[in-house]
Amino acid sequence: MGFQISFKDILDILLVAVILYETFRLLKRSGVVNVFWGILAFILVWFIVSYVLALELSGALFDRIISVGAIALIVIFQDEIRSLFSRVGSRFSLDAIHRSFHTNRQKKAEEKNIMQIVLACKHMAKQKTGALIVITRGQDLREYAESGEMLDATISARLIENIFFKNTPLHDGALIIRDGRLYSAACILPVSKNTQIPQHYGLRHRAALGIAEKTNALAIVVSEETGNISVAIDDKIQPVKIDELEQILSKEI
Repeated sequence: MGFQISFKDILDILLVAVILYETFRLLKRSGVVNVFWGILAFILVWFIVSYVLALELSGALFDRIISVGAIALIVIFQDEIRSLFSRVGSRFSLDAIHRSFHTNRQKKAEEKNIMQIVLACKHMAKQKTGALIVITRGQDLREYAESGEMLDATISARLIENIFFKNTPLHDGALIIRDGRLYSAACILPVSKNTQIPQHYGLRHRAALGIAEKTNALAIVVSEETGNISVAIDDKIQPVKIDELEQILSKEI
């Protein structure tokens, strides 16, 4: 009797592969990717003991450890799991569906807002004014917005530059932009624990990557030391030129 693989088996393998890949990405963002390999090694040993060798006593012990360990992992990685479900929920929210049916007027307004953001970043980069701008993409980031000063103002390059002008009350912290409005300023963001971040990146860069890891937001950083502009999306942060920034914003928001 030959070995046969059904469509159901293929679907099962693909589903497990997707789960493992997403788990790997989630733990990589948190800087604890070694935990993933440890869990994978333990599951492999459990499978061999319980199903290949069929050792009853050892298999029962591993089964108990697996059941208790699953609960322990949920408790330990509750922030990461919350972030994952928040990302999934934002993709299927009413706001996300609404954004897929833009009118021409809305598109023109978005283009105008993008140009104002790019213009502000260009001026701040030239003057080496440090800045951290977060643009929401489905999630309102209320818990972070409430840590700062609520604004609800029209997006304008001059206003953004004034917010980050050195020694002004709102310059220290992040500016959150939501639904085409300046939503909140001087906001406190989570700092990334990723150990792979280059040493020369400062607190603004780590906060930008932190919010990008925990939410689906896009973050822009203007370096106070060099005037360089960087963009953080998901678990990556990269330096960009001003024309690249415009392209990224047009594509991603």
